[in-house]
Amino acid sequence: MMKTYQFVAEQIIPQSQDKVFTFFADARNLQTLTPPWLHFHILTPGRIDMHAGQMVQYALRVRGLPIRWTTAICDWHPPHEFVDIQLNGPYAFWHHRHRFESLGSQTRIIDEIHYGLPLGWLGRLLNRAFVRRDIEMIFRFRERTIGRVFESSL
Repeated sequence: MMKTYQFVAEQIIPQSQDKVFTFFADARNLQTLTPPWLHFHILTPGRIDMHAGQMVQYALRVRGLPIRWTTAICDWHPPHEFVDIQLNGPYAFWHHRHRFESLGSQTRIIDEIHYGLPLGWLGRLLNRAFVRRDIEMIFRFRERTIGRVFESSL
């Protein structure tokens, strides 16, 4: 049986729910929110209209290893939430729920990720050694970047 893990990040932004959701609904903004050390690039050509069933392909480097990753939007409920899942990529399982809660003139962003790694006991060791820490570092970068993006739009 595969071991699964959970990661949750929350952040409050001084912007309306509609404005925050609109930013996250643009898949191209994911490149802005991803640390440069991942060398992240969206491979899906042209305009990406987000909706349930939309697939997006990416290329990135994790600890120097080139990775192709395909995700799909499986739930789409503007401006409250959307969910992406991995169809192909480095995880055995990836489910990322993005929630947006209105707090009047502010918005709480909640990222809830459930993931599993391949390779059994080795995957569990890799999670303890660096996967979990990498996810935490990615979301710390993301939190700082989101703060800068939305502060500049005040």
